[in-house]
Amino acid sequence: MTQSSNKNRVIFLDLIRAFAVLNMVQGHTIDVLLGDEFRIMSNPFFSLWFHNRGMTAPIFLFTAGTTFTYLFRLHKEKFFSNPRVIRGLQRGLLLIGLGYLLRYPTPYIFYFKNVTESQWKIFFAVDVLQLIGFGLLFVLFAFYLSEKFKVSDYLIFPIFISLNILGYAFFENIDWKDFLHTSIAGYFYKGTGSNFPLFPWLSYLFAGAILGSYLANNARVFKTIKFSFAVILAGITLIGLAFIFDQFEILFFGKSYFWTTSPNLVFLRLGIVLILTSVFSFIAIRMETIPKILILLGRNTLLIYIVHLLILYGSPWNIGLNRYFNHALEPLYTILLALLMIAAMIGLVLLVYLFNIRNKTLVT
Repeated sequence: MTQSSNKNRVIFLDLIRAFAVLNMVQGHTIDVLLGDEFRIMSNPFFSLWFHNRGMTAPIFLFTAGTTFTYLFRLHKEKFFSNPRVIRGLQRGLLLIGLGYLLRYPTPYIFYFKNVTESQWKIFFAVDVLQLIGFGLLFVLFAFYLSEKFKVSDYLIFPIFISLNILGYAFFENIDWKDFLHTSIAGYFYKGTGSNFPLFPWLSYLFAGAILGSYLANNARVFKTIKFSFAVILAGITLIGLAFIFDQFEILFFGKSYFWTTSPNLVFLRLGIVLILTSVFSFIAIRMETIPKILILLGRNTLLIYIVHLLILYGSPWNIGLNRYFNHALEPLYTILLALLMIAAMIGLVLLVYLFNIRNKTLVT
C-alpha cells in the first residue's frame, strides 16, 4: 500500500500480502522442479502443499480487491475527482499488457512467421495478471454505478459476485471458441487453455472489495478482536454452506460437481481466505509497526511475480529453469531451490529499496 501514514495503514493486509507473495514463489518453484514420481496425492505432505497452492490465487485476488477498494474509498471525492480512478485505470491496463507480454510468442515485435499454433494458444490464454487487470476495471465500473444510482458497495459487490458465480456454471459449459476468437473466448471459460477466466475467479476480488470498503468506512475497526471474530465467523459459515450445498447437489443431480463447475468450491476457498485474513488481523491487533521487509514484499508483488516467472519459465528473450529441470528434481533439492528463490526475491526488493529505485507502475 502506498500510504505511509500509520493512521491509514492496515497492518494485517501487509502481513497477508507478504505471506501470499512468498507462498506464490515457493508454489511456482516447487511445481516446476518437483519430479513427477513424487507427486502422489496419498502423500500427506504433497497433498497439503497441493491444496495450499490452490489457495494462492484466491488470496491474491481477495487482497488485491481489498487494498484497491480501501485506498479508493479513503478519498471522499466524487468518482471523476478521485485520483484513484486514473491510477486504477493505469494499473488495470498495465497488468493486462504485462500479462500478454510475459507470454509473447516471439522475440521479434512484428515477425510471427515461425510462431506455432501451440505458442499462439499460450499467448491468448488468460492468466492472473489479465484477470486482476480486468478485475480492477470492473471494480471502477462498480464504483461508478454505486455513485450514479446511489447504491451501497455492500449491495453492488454482492450483486457482482452473484452474477459471476452463477455465470460460471453457465459459461463453462459453452464452447465459446465456436463463436468468438480464442483471444476473447479465453476470458469466459477454460476451454482455450486459460488458467484464470473471469468466471468464477473475479468473485474473490469482488469479495475483497467488500472488505476494503468496510475498512475505509470504519477507521481502526481492524484493531478490534470483534472484527477478527466476525471475519472468522463469516469464513466458517461459507465453508459450512459449501458442504451443505454439495449435499444438495448430490441429492438433486446424483453426483457432486464440487471440483468442476459448482460454486461450492468458490465458497470453500473464500471461507478459507477469510479465516486466514482473520488470523492475520488477530496477530496485527497490537502491532503498530512491522518489519520493513514485509511491507516491501507486499508493495512489490508485481515485480516479484514478473522476475520469478522469467527465472522459472523463461520468455522469448531468455531460457528458464524449466528448460533444464522441469519435473525432474528430488524433494530435497526442490525445497532448497524454492528457499533460494524466496531469498533471491527478498534480496531483489531490498536492492530496489536500498538503491531508491522508484517505479510507481510496479508498486501497489
